[in-house]
Amino acid sequence: MKRVLVIAGSDSSGGAGLEADQRVLAAHSCYALTATTALTAQNTLGVQDIHVVPTAFVRKQINAGLEDIGADVVKIGMLASAETAEMVSDALRQHQVPSLVIDPVMISTSGSQLLPSEAVKIVREKLLPITTILTPNIPEAVLLLRDSGAADVKSPQSLDEAIQLAKQLFSLGPKYVLLKGGHLPLTAEYTTAGNNRDASIVVDVLYDGKDVTLFESEFLTSKNTHGTGCSLASAIAANLAGGMDVVRAVRAACRFVEAGIKTSSDMGKGHGPINHFHSLYLLPFAPGRFLEYVLDRPDVKPAWKEFTEHPFVAGLANGTLPLEKFKHYLVQDYLYLVHFARSNALAAYKHTDMEGIAMSARIVLHIEQEMALHLDYCESFGLSKEDIESCKETQACTAYSRYILDVGQSEDWLALQVALAPCLIGYGAIAKRLHQDETSIRTDNKYWKWIENYVADDYQQAVAAGSKLLESRMRSVSPTRMEELIKIFVRATELEISFWGMGLEG
Repeated sequence: MKRVLVIAGSDSSGGAGLEADQRVLAAHSCYALTATTALTAQNTLGVQDIHVVPTAFVRKQINAGLEDIGADVVKIGMLASAETAEMVSDALRQHQVPSLVIDPVMISTSGSQLLPSEAVKIVREKLLPITTILTPNIPEAVLLLRDSGAADVKSPQSLDEAIQLAKQLFSLGPKYVLLKGGHLPLTAEYTTAGNNRDASIVVDVLYDGKDVTLFESEFLTSKNTHGTGCSLASAIAANLAGGMDVVRAVRAACRFVEAGIKTSSDMGKGHGPINHFHSLYLLPFAPGRFLEYVLDRPDVKPAWKEFTEHPFVAGLANGTLPLEKFKHYLVQDYLYLVHFARSNALAAYKHTDMEGIAMSARIVLHIEQEMALHLDYCESFGLSKEDIESCKETQACTAYSRYILDVGQSEDWLALQVALAPCLIGYGAIAKRLHQDETSIRTDNKYWKWIENYVADDYQQAVAAGSKLLESRMRSVSPTRMEELIKIFVRATELEISFWGMGLEG
């Protein structure tokens, strides 16, 4: 897991600062370390108070993180004081961090200067020369340049002037400058928009001393823009930590923030936060717990209960099932096992790796052994192989077996495995429950051997192996796909119920 240390202030409303940074990094699968420079009392309407964290303590936070876990990238936000800015410069040089992203939090939305002038000077003189990428908005860019002595610098009024401003900033030392264009909305013809009604696009300018790269985004009219600067810089840091080059890292970060604004929800009475989790989905089960989750779902539980506690099953446990009905079931079960083997052979073909191919092949070989035992068992009831193979499939057998084969033909391996799962794990679960049930009749029960066959080590090992493989593949599916697969599971379970019902009717 890639590591990013964020040195910034905390936003009590959660929309910006460290809180936003950590959400962005989590959304990019990065591990976030933090060094808090200031605590704020704020909400969507504005900042009410700031408590600056003592510089010595900020240094201890930085050292603690970098000396133990380390960081692939450091991202700097609000530094709060000149003393902290000086210390951060010294600390990062000492630790020789590989990449540094600076979001110079210097100017508030209302235009107020947030960082003391002496701190601006330290950032400019000591931090910018070791910076990988600097991400100022236009007012912050102007402030940095004026602090350097460029008294005549003005806010750009065109895209060409914005490009020139980015080039001037590059002279202050960073390897890359990303000048954010949010303060200079443009029309579709790339002229300066006089008002939001005419605004069509926003262009961010990236300059590396040689090449200018423009990142064009749709101009969005939204009040939910709190923390966009923090979020953009953190997304860039995460992308750099993940191995992207700077141009790709910036492009992906711009798209991340753009989507975050578009998909945001109103929170609070003022400028709300963007949506940091627009491209994430969460599976509703822990790794390795898919089957547990499925069997506990309200839309699955009734069918699973009916399948595993069917009257046919109860008749096996207490030995009261009429013999002719059981013999009818045995015949159809043998015919079904032929198609069950075909389905697993198809599953082997559907695999793309040797582990899966071998797994399905072993299941086919196990079914072959099971069918041999099945024939021996049938002979104890006066049923020969010829008798069995001369019988016709019932509608229940045909419907069930052809459903599984159809899933195998029309869908991927995982769908086929899910279709096979009720049979594989269901028989194992039924047999274990009946075997452990003290009310089950063991002696003088002509069906007890059936139960013992499915609690035997070889079958239970097959259940465990099949379940493990299924669990490993379910971790990578989308929520939508998971719901489709669960419908297949339920349908296969319903067909198992029909199979029991066929046995009772035989």
